[in-house]
Amino acid sequence: MASLSLRIDDDLHARLSRRARNAGITVTELLLPALEQAADPRRGYVYTTQDEILSGVIQTMAIVAASVRKRSPELLEQGMADARQMLAERGLLAPEERP
Repeated sequence: MASLSLRIDDDLHARLSRRARNAGITVTELLLPALEQAADPRRGYVYTTQDEILSGVIQTMAIVAASVRKRSPELLEQGMADARQMLAERGLLAPEERP
C-alpha cells in the first residue's frame, strides 16, 4: 500500500486530529473518503458519507426550530446557544463563531 506525506500547518493538523478523535476514527480514516472522491474524475463536489445523514438532520432540525420559534422565541434562542456551546466544545466552530 502506498503512503502519502502532506505538509499542513499545525492548526489544521490539530483540527483534523480533534475531528477524528471525536468521531472515534484515525485521521487517515477521516481523510480517505475525501481523497477517494477527489481522485474520481466523474465527481464534482467532494463530500463524506456523513453528508447525507447531516443533510437529513439539518432538515429535521430546521422544522423543529421553526415550530419552537412560533411557540417560544426565547426557548429557541437558548437552544441555539446550547448547540453553539456543544459545537465549540467539540472543535466544530471557527474561532470567530465560538461563544
